[in-house]
Amino acid sequence: MATTTRPLIIHAGFHKTGTSSVQNTLRENRTALKSYCNIHLKWKVSALVHATRGYSTWRDPLTLAKVSLRADDYWADQPTYKSRALILSAEELVGHMPGRDEVSDYRPAIDNLREIVTSAQRRYDKVGLKADVRIALSTRQPEKWLESAYWEHVKSSSLTKTFNEFKAQIGPIADTRPLLEELAEAIAPVPVIPLALEHWQSLPLGLAAPILDLAEVPPKVRDSLIPQPAVNTRLPQPILDEMLDLNRKISDREARKAAKHALIDAHKRTLQGE
Repeated sequence: MATTTRPLIIHAGFHKTGTSSVQNTLRENRTALKSYCNIHLKWKVSALVHATRGYSTWRDPLTLAKVSLRADDYWADQPTYKSRALILSAEELVGHMPGRDEVSDYRPAIDNLREIVTSAQRRYDKVGLKADVRIALSTRQPEKWLESAYWEHVKSSSLTKTFNEFKAQIGPIADTRPLLEELAEAIAPVPVIPLALEHWQSLPLGLAAPILDLAEVPPKVRDSLIPQPAVNTRLPQPILDEMLDLNRKISDREARKAAKHALIDAHKRTLQGE
């Protein structure tokens, strides 16, 4: 019987579910966690993320083959994980956040994650190990997710739709439970663990706590970590409303981007009391 690796935790999203705060907590506590697990964030899998985002847009066999190739490259560089676990946290492993004209849902996440899991299993099978992969996906109440996703698109893209128009476009996919069930069937017996933001966000480590538990980090180590403030939180509503107005008034991408940066910079100066 093959020996099993330590847990290989893939925290693959979803977007706007506290993922940036999880990653900040892991990053800032990397030294304390070093003896127990490797921490890999988006920069460590940039080529793979480029492929998963591409597949979420194009959804064709060639682009999916690139996901498989990039996953193979990633796992080939990894150690055997016989003594330490892995936590890989990068929400774009599921692809782009829905709401763009060319990205209407999260369905490509199933193929993306199946390729990543299958690649891990191939890599460790070659050295007589069974890959203990566990997929963690943070979730959020549908209406709250829709609001957060909408305003993120307003901030980072040229979206001009009203919230109600946006909701009519992608509202049905805000409830991720059917997708999670389909994903679980697609990669069984690899577990798919949903983590509800609302359940964990009030704890000192937030969503990082259950992810560390999945990686089997000892409770005494987990409880000694330094909590971090939430990051990538929503801007004040008047600023977001002004950004939506900019999207509707300024067609030039660079000019629009500069105007938004000016708004954000002015907001930061206000917070700093300048």
